[in-house]
Amino acid sequence: MSQTSGMRQEDSLADLISDLKGLVVAYVRQRTVDPLKGLVRFVIAGVLGSVMLAVGLGTLLLAGLRFLQSGTGGAFSGQLSWLPYLIVAVVGIVVAAAAAGAAAKGRRSRR
Repeated sequence: MSQTSGMRQEDSLADLISDLKGLVVAYVRQRTVDPLKGLVRFVIAGVLGSVMLAVGLGTLLLAGLRFLQSGTGGAFSGQLSWLPYLIVAVVGIVVAAAAAGAAAKGRRSRR
């Protein structure tokens, strides 16, 4: 009779240890792995969005340059052939500054 009660106690101790291990693993996963998965998805979406935005803005700036060079009826020819490049560079810098300002404003408002 004492053997059966001893085995039950060992079985319940083994069950408790197994349950404790399961709880610890679930807790660690909940506090580390799941948030990291969400963070990775967020970073991937941000990087893809940034790349697409850069390609789109680069294409628009190039289109603006080509328009200034050929679509203005020769207004920027000869000595003024450098002016379309300057105009497009200034527009690009203004767009970059506006984006940086918006990002900084967004960070300040979240704090």
